[in-house]
Amino acid sequence: MGSDHVCKNIEYRFMLPSSGREISLRASGDMFSPSGPDRGTLAMLDYSDFASGQKVLDLGCGTGIVGFCALEAGALVTMCDVAPEAVAAANANLKANFDIAAAGRARVVLSDGFDAVSDNDFDVILSNPPYHTDFSVAKQFIEGSFYHLTAGGRLLMVTKRLTWYKNKLTSIFGGVKVREAGGYYVFIAEKRQSKPFSAVQKVKKLQKRQEERANADLRRKPKN
Repeated sequence: MGSDHVCKNIEYRFMLPSSGREISLRASGDMFSPSGPDRGTLAMLDYSDFASGQKVLDLGCGTGIVGFCALEAGALVTMCDVAPEAVAAANANLKANFDIAAAGRARVVLSDGFDAVSDNDFDVILSNPPYHTDFSVAKQFIEGSFYHLTAGGRLLMVTKRLTWYKNKLTSIFGGVKVREAGGYYVFIAEKRQSKPFSAVQKVKKLQKRQEERANADLRRKPKN
């Protein structure tokens, strides 16, 4: 589906938080929330603090609205989506609303999750994953985000479900902040170690068992 077709469908306007500048976004009717940002995305943006020079990934970008908020603040932005129509819309919206210099700090990638995203030094990853299906996509996004963040980098994710996401994010990142807004939960997780928390805990448990066996062997040895 070409961008010309995408741009003929639905159009809405949005004010970028960092500058107050209003931009015009277009989307095809079969995309998620084609007539404007959904409340979950807006809730996540309320807890986003973009800065110039940050490296930001908009994971599942749709029209590109999250990536554009980061771009307007001076960040280096990657936007990716598995849907060709979303990539076409985001590309068209980028060209329509940003000058050459700003657009040069952004790229839009057709990617199933992280398949086409090789960078592993993002400062911030943001995602509003599909939460009306099973957890397979969310699992991929959370686990992949850990390995694509730089040390101290943050994952922001918004959903309508609490327990599974809180438990999963804690198992990978070692902890997560949860903010509730209008029936949505915004999760903020920071990468504090090089390996997922669950993997670190497994290693620690293995080391403890090995130490306990070694100590038991020493106690069983006859004294001279």
